[in-house]
Amino acid sequence: MTRALPIILLPLLVLLACGSGASAELAEAPKGRARGEQLFNMHCTLCHGKDGKLGLNGAKDLTVSTLSREEMVARVTHGKGAMMPYKNVLTPAEIDAVVAHVRSLRKNG
Repeated sequence: MTRALPIILLPLLVLLACGSGASAELAEAPKGRARGEQLFNMHCTLCHGKDGKLGLNGAKDLTVSTLSREEMVARVTHGKGAMMPYKNVLTPAEIDAVVAHVRSLRKNG
């Protein structure tokens, strides 16, 4: 029983650690581009990196993306490959803000 306790508690602790500051951060989040950057930093930098170039787990280099705005919204909303869908995590307005931030990372603007 004592060995099973850490295995059972670990996922709970991870959820609590990840979720404890997120709602407070979002409540204080600014509008517009800064909000998109904040959401990107919270949800996307692990694989894409802060500058969009990391490429962990097969993540694409966002600075050279040729996707249209609509294609990016669809990709964030529905996911693709190893990228999870964010339709149940972010609101449509938050997805738009993230896409606006990603588009600002492009080398061509």
